[in-house]
Amino acid sequence: MRFTPEELQAARDRLVPDVAASGLRVLFCGINPGLMTAATGHHFARPGNRFWPVLHAAGFTPRLFRPAEQEELLAHGLGITNVVARATAKADELTAEEYREGGRLLAEKVARLRPQWLAVAGVTAYRVAFGDKHATIGPQQRTLGSTRIWALPNPSGLNAHWTLQTMAEEYGRLRTAAFAEPGEG
Repeated sequence: MRFTPEELQAARDRLVPDVAASGLRVLFCGINPGLMTAATGHHFARPGNRFWPVLHAAGFTPRLFRPAEQEELLAHGLGITNVVARATAKADELTAEEYREGGRLLAEKVARLRPQWLAVAGVTAYRVAFGDKHATIGPQQRTLGSTRIWALPNPSGLNAHWTLQTMAEEYGRLRTAAFAEPGEG
């Protein structure tokens, strides 16, 4: 799908519905929808975004899903939401207050849906949203009720110091934890 610059700009501030249900193994959480995501209504839709290839390479999906197939994640115990709901061209257009309010709303959503893991794809967004300035990539000490939290590298193509391979390894660590049998790991 191709969009004109005008069509993409018209998607600014749009909201994109979550792909979510109660009791998921992992609720992935992006920073906020980009303009391509808002224009298509499909999460992580920008062609350079590596979310879908990383999900597959990490073993979360049996094949490479396209953004338009996002609803199929539910059958695998996976979902998608965002820290901040409104669409922007770049995440740096968001204010610290939007991140903090997004963290508050996300905590409410997690309390309602009760996923096993909340996986925030962007450690900086996690730090600001939850006031944890020392958070690093990986599992966090903080929980939201019984939901554990994992900070993941942002799959944006702009996050060049994480390769597809190194991201897949980190996402794979989460997959191992999320799908471990009770009493394991």
